[in-house]
Amino acid sequence: MSATESDKSLDKTADDNDSGMAAKNPAKRRKTLLIMLLAFALIGVIWFLLWKLVFSTRETTDNAYVGGNQVAISAQVPGTVVAILADDTQHVEAGQILVRLDSTDASVRLSQARSALAQAVRQVRQQTDSASGSDAAVAARQIDLKKAEADLKRRLPLIAEQAEAPETIQHLRDGVDQARAALTSAQAQASAEHASIEGTDIANNPAVLQARANFRAAWVAAQRNTIYAPVSGYVAQRSVQLGNSVQAGQQLMTVLPLHDLWIDANFKESQLRHIRIGQPAKIEADLYGSSVEYHGKVIGLGAGTGSVFSLLPAQNATGNWIKVVQRVPVRIALDNQELDKHPLRIGLSSDVTINITDDRGAVLAPQSEHPAVAETTVYDQMASKADAEADQVIQANLNSSGSTGGNRLN
Repeated sequence: MSATESDKSLDKTADDNDSGMAAKNPAKRRKTLLIMLLAFALIGVIWFLLWKLVFSTRETTDNAYVGGNQVAISAQVPGTVVAILADDTQHVEAGQILVRLDSTDASVRLSQARSALAQAVRQVRQQTDSASGSDAAVAARQIDLKKAEADLKRRLPLIAEQAEAPETIQHLRDGVDQARAALTSAQAQASAEHASIEGTDIANNPAVLQARANFRAAWVAAQRNTIYAPVSGYVAQRSVQLGNSVQAGQQLMTVLPLHDLWIDANFKESQLRHIRIGQPAKIEADLYGSSVEYHGKVIGLGAGTGSVFSLLPAQNATGNWIKVVQRVPVRIALDNQELDKHPLRIGLSSDVTINITDDRGAVLAPQSEHPAVAETTVYDQMASKADAEADQVIQANLNSSGSTGGNRLN
């Protein structure tokens, strides 16, 4: 075969292959496009279902931190520190002694107040006895007046018969006037004596109550040289040292209760549309990661954005303005039982997911049903002990035999 015939044969074979591939490529392309279309449709359906069933039913943020009460422990009276009984990281119970101050001056003032209270009780007792004596004097003057009037009445008929001298009758009349004047003076004296004691018994006399109040104040001031923990928690930020001369109101340390904690989740303003009070939330703390999940509940939304309450609020009225998405803190209460199993610390970071499926709840918190957010009875016990000791001082100085006006404690 010649070279020309060979080239023609090769060209024919190439044309046949090109026509076959051209016949197969459209079907392959259609199949590929169909597969791609189905894949995109499937992805779209999956994305729609994820948005409908997952993303549209929740709001998430990682701008969330653990919050809690920070109870500042401060001195209530000035003094010198003589003992420190709690240190950082230690757990203390409500009513436990944290710091002691030198009580020398307070003890002196307490002794003075105790003496003043006892003296007040004795003075009122004396006034009560004086009032009783004044009543007896009034009775005596009444008898004298009746006697003088009787003598005058008996002698008056005798003057008509000239059996008595006129001077004698005049002396009798002067005696009646003197007796009446003496009775008036005695009555005025008795009224003055009763003015300071009437209407109350000895224990409730105004002078005794004033002395009792001074004693109570001195007793409480003496007790305040011992500083107690108002709540149970962990000690932090101890700054007090032995020998420090502290003033009233000076902070000495902080007690952090780690039982009733919450989460402050700072959501973007665009995320708040469906967040309502009472919605459930899931929290993952960075401390434990995804291995521990906390369950909480939305209990309130902040009244303003963080920029409003910052030390230097933004001045958006200036010409150089750039819009920045604002955030509002959403408070989420935690389950104390979960906190007991996996304790948290104030300030730790966390991820929060709020279920917004049911958005029929309130946006603004209603009026609080409980008057006290936090409460302690440590100082109430101190006041009751002061009253009990004041009662003992009064009782010890009352007249055991009794006197007019009463000598008992109500």
